[in-house]
Amino acid sequence: MNDLEKEEQEAADVGLHIDYVPFKSENIKGLYCDGSIAISNRIETCVEKACILAEELGHHHTSSGIILNMESTANQKQENFARLWAYNKMVTIEKIISAKEAGCCNRYEIAEHLCVTESFLQDAIDCYHSKYGLGMQKEEYIIFFEPFNICKMTN
Repeated sequence: MNDLEKEEQEAADVGLHIDYVPFKSENIKGLYCDGSIAISNRIETCVEKACILAEELGHHHTSSGIILNMESTANQKQENFARLWAYNKMVTIEKIISAKEAGCCNRYEIAEHLCVTESFLQDAIDCYHSKYGLGMQKEEYIIFFEPFNICKMTN
C-alpha cells in the first residue's frame, strides 16, 4: 500500500468521501468541506496527491467553518493548523532523522525517502524553523533549519 492509498484509507476510516475533480482554477489543489475532500484531477503524481490529501485531512481534524478568505487572521491560523497537522504526520523530526540514517544527503533524497514532494518538505522545514528557530537537537542529531542540514554528533 503506497502513501496515497494509506491516506485514502485513513479518510475512509473517519468517514470522509474523496473525489478527484476538475477545478476551474489551476491554483486550487484540494478542498475540504463537511466530510468531503476534493482533490484536483490535474495532480499527476501519487506523492503530491498524498501531500494534498494529508493537508485536507488536517482540515478535517483541526478546522471549522468556511476558511476561503485568507485575509482573515482566524482563517490563516486554521490553514496553518491544518498544514502543521500534515507536516507532523508526514515529515516529523524523527522521519527527517531516519532519512539521514538511511543515507539521504539532500532535500531531493529526503523528500523521496519520506514520499513527499520537495516543496512539501521545504514547507515543513520552514514551519519547523518558525517553531524551533535556527535549529534543534534531537538525541544525537542536530538539525539546522537555516541553512537546512542534519549532523550526527560524535563522542
